[in-house]
Amino acid sequence: MKTGLRSTSALAVGSAANGVLAYVFFALTTRGLGAEAAAPVSVLWAWWAFAAAAFTFPVQHWIARSVATHGGEGGVRAALARVAVLVVLVSLVVGGAAWLLRQPLFGSDGTAFPLLAAAVTAASALTGYVRGVLTGRRRFGAVAVALTAENGLRAVLAAALMVAGVGDPLAYGLALLVGFAGALVWPSTLRLHEDGTGPADGTLAFLSGAAGGQLVGQAVLTGGPVVLSLASGAPHEVTALFAGLALFRAPYTLAIGMVAQLTGWVTGLLVARDWAALARARWLLRLAVVAGTLLAVPVGWWVGPPLLRLVFGADIRLGSADCALIAVGSALALVNLVATVMLLAQGRTPVLVVTWLAALLPGAAVLALRSGEEPLTTVCLAFLVVEAAATLGLLWEEWRGVRRLRRRAEQPA
Repeated sequence: MKTGLRSTSALAVGSAANGVLAYVFFALTTRGLGAEAAAPVSVLWAWWAFAAAAFTFPVQHWIARSVATHGGEGGVRAALARVAVLVVLVSLVVGGAAWLLRQPLFGSDGTAFPLLAAAVTAASALTGYVRGVLTGRRRFGAVAVALTAENGLRAVLAAALMVAGVGDPLAYGLALLVGFAGALVWPSTLRLHEDGTGPADGTLAFLSGAAGGQLVGQAVLTGGPVVLSLASGAPHEVTALFAGLALFRAPYTLAIGMVAQLTGWVTGLLVARDWAALARARWLLRLAVVAGTLLAVPVGWWVGPPLLRLVFGADIRLGSADCALIAVGSALALVNLVATVMLLAQGRTPVLVVTWLAALLPGAAVLALRSGEEPLTTVCLAFLVVEAAATLGLLWEEWRGVRRLRRRAEQPA
């Protein structure tokens, strides 16, 4: 118990520091370059978030699940070459697309930022690998250090550039890339053990399903301002929505680093066929939906608007109803993260993509039916509806998957 609490505490501190230092890096970048000159770095930053969803998270949890399932790193070692080829191919595609769109994306005809986009993609996978190996070895304190070191290095480099008066956006883009070297603070992860048994088949299907689900979920969690812009929202409303989503997304940002423990634990329960413990975890997740909603409504309604002005400035304003919608949707996003990890432990990643795509449909219906209404409230409501639909779908699939595994295990040999 004490070891578990220490691990959870270390991950919480590391995740919090990682999130704070990420914002410090971005703040230093905008202050050092100015809003206009920092635009290409902002685009690279935005892609980094999606690369983390597509590679860092799936690779980390694939390794953690494989080690827990097969009792060692042999399966990961056997599949690593195929994963590396996939990462290289996707990185090349990203770099090529960024080069073709370099003018609208980066405002330049050069190749530096497209190359950085490709490198950030590959480095995101490397980060997931390091975190995954540490997670599989249950070195959660080391995971926390790796989390902190990555954005800590970026913040130090950005501060040095700002003090030196460097006004080249490329220098800050390189600082973002060099930050990935913080993941290599544990070089022992570069040597995988040959222990454990089990096939490495299905690795690419697992990773593609996990990446697809995370990308859609990330788009839902962060894409509201883009949707609002397309819905003719006023510029100040777009900025306010961005700030509101950032504020209420803070617990999610913290949790995404802390769920490293969860994959191995749930996988261990599945391997041990501990159906009672899995059922308790499922009921706790259902209670979290109710408790999170009941807590998020008053927090969003009464605390949200003044807290938003306190954190982001007096010009950033959202109504109480809009804050409450965002708060509840963000609370459900936290539940969805845990449900996603439970499905990853089952290895059923294709259902993540299907569930998230299906959840987009009621959100699209809200946008269509309320096309003549206040666009800001409409987008906030659509965000909540999509997260709620995803919650229902993910919890259903988690229950269905465990039931199927239990029936299979109870069949006579």
